[in-house]
Amino acid sequence: MNNRVKGAEGEDIACEYLVKNGFEILERNKHYSRFCEIDIIARQKDVTVFVEVKTRTTDNFGTPFEAISKSKFQNICKGVQFYLAENPVKKYRIDVIGITLKPELRIEHLKNISIY
Repeated sequence: MNNRVKGAEGEDIACEYLVKNGFEILERNKHYSRFCEIDIIARQKDVTVFVEVKTRTTDNFGTPFEAISKSKFQNICKGVQFYLAENPVKKYRIDVIGITLKPELRIEHLKNISIY
């Protein structure tokens, strides 16, 4: 399975997880530039949630969360700013969902992240 297919599978799993947990999916794969993409934009009650999804086949080479570098987080923040400029949003946060496919499916959800 190549990385693009694995990533799309992870995003599908994340969307199912979010919907089951009371989120409404607003958009997927919102591109603002070559370097800036928001995987999932969702709403939970009155909060807009920008979700980065990281998928790994196994944890043999690190967890999904370890794949989020400071520069990756900065690009996500840029995308959020572009979205906020286009859409009237009062409350928002950035979440990360880490998905590990094997040996068994594991979904981890970190809410309201920041990287220093």
